Amino acid sequence: MVVPIIDRISTPPEAVAPNPLKKGDLVRFVSPASTPDRSEVEAGAAVLEAWGFEVDFGEHAFEKANYLAGTDEQRLSDLNAAIRDPQVRAIFATRGGKGSYRIADQLDFACMRADPKFVVGFSDITILHLSLLNAGIGGAVHGAIRGDERDWQSLDGTTSLRDILTGTGSTILKSSASEPTFALTTTGVAHGRLVGGNLDMVTASAGWALPKLYGCILLLEAVNMFLGQVDRQLTMLRKAGHLNGVTGVALGQFTDFKPSGSLTIVDLLREHLTPLGVPILGGLPLGHGESAACVPTGLETTIDCSRGEMRVVGAPTWAVTNEFHRNPGG
Repeated sequence: MVVPIIDRISTPPEAVAPNPLKKGDLVRFVSPASTPDRSEVEAGAAVLEAWGFEVDFGEHAFEKANYLAGTDEQRLSDLNAAIRDPQVRAIFATRGGKGSYRIADQLDFACMRADPKFVVGFSDITILHLSLLNAGIGGAVHGAIRGDERDWQSLDGTTSLRDILTGTGSTILKSSASEPTFALTTTGVAHGRLVGGNLDMVTASAGWALPKLYGCILLLEAVNMFLGQVDRQLTMLRKAGHLNGVTGVALGQFTDFKPSGSLTIVDLLREHLTPLGVPILGGLPLGHGESAACVPTGLETTIDCSRGEMRVVGAPTWAVTNEFHRNPGG
């Protein structure tokens, strides 16, 4: 017997979220994934200090163990220390890279639920965002101030981040025809919670940290993969039913993709996403490309394909109850 998809959706838990930041609040940089360039992190810290925040760094933020910023124990210790410190009001990942997926199930969820705070990052950090959302915890911000050459964020794009952190209004992003995924934009309007981020991490989290996407708008971006990798990942997500029930798709930057013969990344995305039969808004400035913006995830979002616009409900709703379709295996 085929079980209707709604029967496989668990009861959504209440999700807690942080209050907006104010001047003097403490922000801490930690490295859950790879080792950052210290000068880049310090430059980002200077921006936050100029905004009026206090800034400090995790004990192991600049450690190096092969491609990781220290051992799993060190990286997790710094992250949980920031979660447990009542003075810390926002946690910034120094960069992405690799390794967050190794510790994403070991966060102090109980403490974070009791005292929620912003978690800012993207790329590999997506899996931390998803794991927190799956546990009913909001405050995820897809974006960054600065990072290394792979996880770079122009300082020109940080205005939206400041607005998100301080609660000055909704986040509105316009799609750009200069982005390859702009060609995938369809028609229609979709509403739902914005969930997702880096495709590699969305796939890695499936089955244990990925919230159920029923009723959500799926956000995807990716960088520097072979087309065959993207093909495998989207095939798994579709065939395993993880994309069932999405109300729309928001596509960010798919950068550093080379065609395979006549097949392009746009062709491949169209092949997998069009059958979902939902509005698709491409060309959003989110990801690893130039002029990338920041966006809060887990909040009510509208994508309007005709207007080429994505609108995320602003910070005044951070402190109210949000609901997510939790993956009971997460």
